[in-house]
Amino acid sequence: MTDVRPPVPPFTAETAAAKVQAAEDAWNSRDPERVSLAYTPDSAWRNRDEFLTGREEIVAFLTRKWAKEQEYALRKELWAYTGNRISVRFEYEWRDADGQWWRSHGNEQWEFDENGLMRRREASINDLRIAEADRRILGPR
Repeated sequence: MTDVRPPVPPFTAETAAAKVQAAEDAWNSRDPERVSLAYTPDSAWRNRDEFLTGREEIVAFLTRKWAKEQEYALRKELWAYTGNRISVRFEYEWRDADGQWWRSHGNEQWEFDENGLMRRREASINDLRIAEADRRILGPR
């Protein structure tokens, strides 16, 4: 049986925005297994300088990520869409083990299969050290 993850392509402004919000909600859960189900079993990722293939590698990556990035809170914004592709800009804030706060920002390009599962994710991300008083993302929406 094939998993279907609505909305499915081709995207409209409304369905692309819904897809972006669903991704934000899932990532803010900080549940690697839940997040991995939005991707094809052989999904290909580039995240910064790491290259991953498949749900098992995605789960392992996200488990490491959220062990390091404590109190992670994310915001995503639809940037553009066409056919089966969506581009987003994002920011997230997190605290490291020493108590230092960070804001990470960047963009992602997503490509989906006909069932609405993401088969490709390209993410470019930069980190900025911030003071706790400068935080602007205070948990999930």
